[in-house]
Amino acid sequence: MPTLRDIRRRIKAVKNTRQITRAMKMVAAAKLRRAQQRMLALRPYAHKMQEVLASLAQVGGAEELHPLLRRRPRKVVEVLVLTSDRGLCGAFNSNVLRAATALLRDFRDKDFQVSASAVGRKAVEYYKRREVPLRAQWTGISGRLGYAHAQEIASNIIEGYLKEDFDELYLVYNEFKSVIAQKVSTLRLLPLHEPEEAQAMAMADYIFEPSARALYEQLLPKALEIQLYRALLESQASEEAARMTAMENASKNADEMIDRLTLVANKVRQATITKELMDIVGGAEALK
Repeated sequence: MPTLRDIRRRIKAVKNTRQITRAMKMVAAAKLRRAQQRMLALRPYAHKMQEVLASLAQVGGAEELHPLLRRRPRKVVEVLVLTSDRGLCGAFNSNVLRAATALLRDFRDKDFQVSASAVGRKAVEYYKRREVPLRAQWTGISGRLGYAHAQEIASNIIEGYLKEDFDELYLVYNEFKSVIAQKVSTLRLLPLHEPEEAQAMAMADYIFEPSARALYEQLLPKALEIQLYRALLESQASEEAARMTAMENASKNADEMIDRLTLVANKVRQATITKELMDIVGGAEALK
C-alpha cells in the first residue's frame, strides 16, 4: 500500500496537470473565437462562389473552355487529408484519418491507383508509416493559417491535375458544426463540378466579356482556392473546439482523481493514527 507521502506527492502532480489543462482550455477558447469569426465571415462568400461556379458549369461547352472542368477516365485518385500539427485534441485527427483510410481502401477495392496529400504533421506521420505514397505535404500551418496557404495548396493540386498525376481529387476534413460537434466531411475538388441541387437551376443567357475562356481562367482557380480556404478554416475551428473540449474533460478527470486520492490519503492517515494510538495504549498496558 502506498505511503501517505506517496499519495500526497501524487495529488500534487495531478493538481499541476490540472493547472496545465485549464490553461490550455483557456488558450484554445481564445483561438476558437478568432477562428470561428474568420470561418463564419467566409462561409457566405464561399457558398456564393460555389453557386456562381455551378451556374457557369451548365453553360454549353464549358468543359472545353477550361481543363479543370474537363472529365477524363478515372485511373488515379488522390485524397487530400486535413489534420492538425499538434495533438491533445481528442478524436479530431483520428476521425479524419479513419475516414480517409476507408476512402482510399474503397478506391483500391475498385482497382483504382491511389495517392495522398497531407496537410498537418499528424497526417504526414500517419501516412509515412503506411503503404500510401504522399505526393505532397504541408506542415506548420496550424495557428498561423492565411489565405496564402490555400493559394499554395491550390496551385500544387492544379499543377498535379494538369500534369495528370491524378484524375480526381477528394478532400477529407473536419467541418465545424458547434463547439461540441465536428463532422468529418468528404468533398470532391477536382474536376470542378456543380452541386447536385444546382442541376435543376434554370439555364441563363450569359454575355461574357472579354471572353468565356478568359473568365474561366480567372474564376476557376479562384473558386478552388476559396473552397480550400473555407475547409482550412473549418478544420482550424474544429481543432480548437476539440482541444477545448478535451482539456475541459481532462480537467474534470483531474478533479475526480484528486477527490479519490484525497479520500485514500485520509483513510491512510486515519489508519496510521489508529495504529499509533494502539501502540501507545499497548505500551501503557505493558508498563502496568
